[in-house]
Amino acid sequence: MSIVYLDYQATTPIAPEVASAMRPWLDEKFANPHSSHRLGREAAAAIEVARDLVIRALGGPATAGKLHFTSGATEAANWALKGAAWRLPEGRRRIVALATEHACVLDSAGWLAGRGFELDILPVGRDGLVDLGLLADRIDERTGLVAAMLVNNEIGVVQPIAEIGRIGRDRGAMLFCDAVQGFGRVELPLEVCDMVAISAHKVHGPKAVGALWVRDGVALDPLLHGGGQEGGIRSGTLSPALCVGFGEAARLLVARAGEDHDYVERLWLMAMAELGAGWLLNGSTEQRYRGNLNIRHDGVDSARLISELRSIAFSSGSACASGSGRPSHVLSALGLSVREARSSIRLGFGRYTSEEDLLGALGMIDEAARRQLTYAA
Repeated sequence: MSIVYLDYQATTPIAPEVASAMRPWLDEKFANPHSSHRLGREAAAAIEVARDLVIRALGGPATAGKLHFTSGATEAANWALKGAAWRLPEGRRRIVALATEHACVLDSAGWLAGRGFELDILPVGRDGLVDLGLLADRIDERTGLVAAMLVNNEIGVVQPIAEIGRIGRDRGAMLFCDAVQGFGRVELPLEVCDMVAISAHKVHGPKAVGALWVRDGVALDPLLHGGGQEGGIRSGTLSPALCVGFGEAARLLVARAGEDHDYVERLWLMAMAELGAGWLLNGSTEQRYRGNLNIRHDGVDSARLISELRSIAFSSGSACASGSGRPSHVLSALGLSVREARSSIRLGFGRYTSEEDLLGALGMIDEAARRQLTYAA
């Protein structure tokens, strides 16, 4: 059975070019990149080429900071928050985070709160955006660290990172930005960021590799201890295949930036025109990444919808929280009721989504939703 894949926020199809670039490093070029012999040095050199490609896709000058490869964005976020927090001076051990941050950020911040740090979770509006006036009021001289996501993984809303970063910097606070969903797709104001987490598998690269970009002058305590293979502060043997795959995915992001943007915009406009009556958009209409369509229909059970439509891969929210039975913390932060949250679905599409597949899937989703409503009447 052919399945239409509409879950791009959970993961993306690996690009053919990425798979091809990785293959030699899985086969004959298998050496440990931290070994000093010729094969090891070749692997290390390939990793450095990949590192430069990822930095280029971030959009910042290579001299502004360092990029450390990690096992993924979850590790990067944990390392950024915990590593930076332990270096904060007494009197600045206050952390401010948005209520719609990814679980790895909120849970890391909560872990720090249990160890003596002060944590302030800022609400967002019905559109999913933070109020900058409120943010300015809550970031004070005690605040050492601010966490704000570029593009929300559940609703696609784009936060005003440039303004958030400037407000924090004016008060002496560092900014950590989870840029996983926006990397290479939405402009990242790297100049106001102190730490940035990204992931390969959200941009048509392999799973199990991500990166943490750290501005020069920002000191982090290690999260993983051992050989210190990455910059002396991140331990563990790097996979040349995964790093090369990430680098190739980043190269394609730059090379295809205009083409990918225009195609996603076209898919978004088609989807919005195709949606039947009664479907409502969750989050801001304008300030969002258009490859994320989070919608709800009153009276519809999203879990039942997903179970019924087995030829379509889509979700009701974050893959990380799938199966928990709890309503999405992001949708709750928008002010949606439990009933509204449970009637919401997330459709993610992009480079490899065909127009025909998207339109066909939307028709099937709308038809199944209306059958539910008919049976419930």
